[in-house]
Amino acid sequence: MLRTDLAAVIFDLDGCLVDSERMSIGAIMQEMHKLGVKNITFEEIRARFLGVSMSVICNHIASQTGKECGQDFIDRVEARMFEDYRDKPLLIEGVNDMLSVLGEAGVAIAVATGGSIRRMHKTLEFAGLTRCFEGVSFSADQVEHGKPAPDLFVLAARELGVLPGGCIVLEDSPHGVQGAKAAGMQAVGFVGGSHLIGIRDAHAALLRSKGAKTVVTDMTGAVQAFKAFEVIKSAGNER
Repeated sequence: MLRTDLAAVIFDLDGCLVDSERMSIGAIMQEMHKLGVKNITFEEIRARFLGVSMSVICNHIASQTGKECGQDFIDRVEARMFEDYRDKPLLIEGVNDMLSVLGEAGVAIAVATGGSIRRMHKTLEFAGLTRCFEGVSFSADQVEHGKPAPDLFVLAARELGVLPGGCIVLEDSPHGVQGAKAAGMQAVGFVGGSHLIGIRDAHAALLRSKGAKTVVTDMTGAVQAFKAFEVIKSAGNER
């Protein structure tokens, strides 16, 4: 039976649980330059493609070069990222404590990422989160349409046995916020990743404009936001 109360928090992975977006954007930029898309910058990739699946980026490259970039492009980008993972800390500060709070409260959790299945599992492994999200991690590879479509979030809710209205999504991407809202979920924006240094306020405003109910800068703020949603839900049930 599907739970109708606030029963689940669904997390974007890169930029929310792990501080990997700067590495991801850098790898994409370098590989795009190699394919002849020379004029694209880190800032443009961040603005246009944050949170979307690699297939969307490949379609853009094809439109610029007239050639399909194929799976080889994705493999090269991911290989660059995995090398970076070996040398740099990945976990956003406070993630383990935040997950413990949710676990003690009996709130189900899941990951819903625009990255490939391989990238998702490798990222969870390097960050030490595999056990936390075993069997409840979902990739855009598993649905027909990635973010900003709702498909991925609907899949996560269905697999958790929770109605979409009982889910909160933590997202750093405007595409992800749009997808969460389209799925009938509440979205909390997150701007604590290093890829947003220098633009946090502007990005927070962007996430709000796409439908984020609130925006937080760290995991303490995320916990407070999750608790506030529970209080609101309880108050609504009491009236």
